[in-house]
Amino acid sequence: MSNKNNTVTVKILEKDYQVACPEEQEAQLIMSAKYLDKQMRGIRDSGKVIGLERIAVMAALNIGYELLSATDGNNSTQPGTESVKRINHKLDEALHDLRQLEIG
Repeated sequence: MSNKNNTVTVKILEKDYQVACPEEQEAQLIMSAKYLDKQMRGIRDSGKVIGLERIAVMAALNIGYELLSATDGNNSTQPGTESVKRINHKLDEALHDLRQLEIG
């Protein structure tokens, strides 16, 4: 396993974000960004939430809910399955993107 980080450009709501990522996780990062973009578009297009920051927070909450639901659905008190790890990674990416939005 390599420790080399690549800079990956992902697009979320028509904005490009550069994210440092270990090269072996690049595909997962891109999938996570696409998932986040889809979630944020759905929230934005509903017209009920206005503002990029609020949309990002709502998306993070929705992804967090999915994570908790997946954990409960597995009847496991210790998240360790691959699906839970993927959802957790998606939540981390959403929170990271929110921090980038706050900085930029």
